[in-house]
Amino acid sequence: MHKPLRLASVTAACAVAGAVLYGTGAATAGQSTANSTHEPYNIGQLAKDIDAYYGTTLDADGVYQASPDSPYAADVARADAAVREQIDRAARTAHRHHAKPAIVFDIDDTLLLSLDYEKKNNYGYDGATWAAYVDRADRPAVPGSPALVRYAERKGVEVFYNSGLGEDQRDAAVLNLKRVGVDVNLDAAHMFLKDKAHPPSYLAHCATPGTWKCTTVQYKAGTRGHIEGDLGHDVVANVGDQYSDLRGGHADRTYKLPNPTYFVE
Repeated sequence: MHKPLRLASVTAACAVAGAVLYGTGAATAGQSTANSTHEPYNIGQLAKDIDAYYGTTLDADGVYQASPDSPYAADVARADAAVREQIDRAARTAHRHHAKPAIVFDIDDTLLLSLDYEKKNNYGYDGATWAAYVDRADRPAVPGSPALVRYAERKGVEVFYNSGLGEDQRDAAVLNLKRVGVDVNLDAAHMFLKDKAHPPSYLAHCATPGTWKCTTVQYKAGTRGHIEGDLGHDVVANVGDQYSDLRGGHADRTYKLPNPTYFVE
């Protein structure tokens, strides 16, 4: 997960906002108070609120886990239920359309939970330690995510992944997803990662070999555009934990999962 801008959340509201549907007929919400002129929320208290939201517990292996009965898990479950409804609609109406329905998932904190890294790094970010963490390939699943991916597959909705992880992290991402039970379409034709050395032609507007100028929105929207325009799919649902995972079009509906620990533009 390359994070050119990665900020700890600075409002209590972000810690308890829960899952937000972001798209047609759905509520939208901001995620930053960077320009606020009043005193910011106390960061020590915010960390405690984040722990309470996740029901953060240290397991026998020394890994911080989210409690299955936490507010976070409940919010994820509500978002998952909405995604399943959209999958069902797409499956029922697929015969009316020429394009095959598809669903696009982000990976970090959409399918694989990074709470242990965030907690142990005081909700900060360092490229080297993050890369080492990803390479361990032992992150737990975001609650319910393996079942949601398999549900889409069973319903005939093609599964794609659109991640900010680098191409050099592909093997670790695939291994980690397999370990948590997300073993659907993990080939290079379905899992799109950032390849800055050899960017695809559909990102030519912001990236050339050796020169990467794509914002997160440009990269992710451009990839969805490729899935729709070049591969001939209708992206009926796009699921991510960041608003930058969802903006830029090329999706019938978008679904925001909760993440109060960082913000990626």
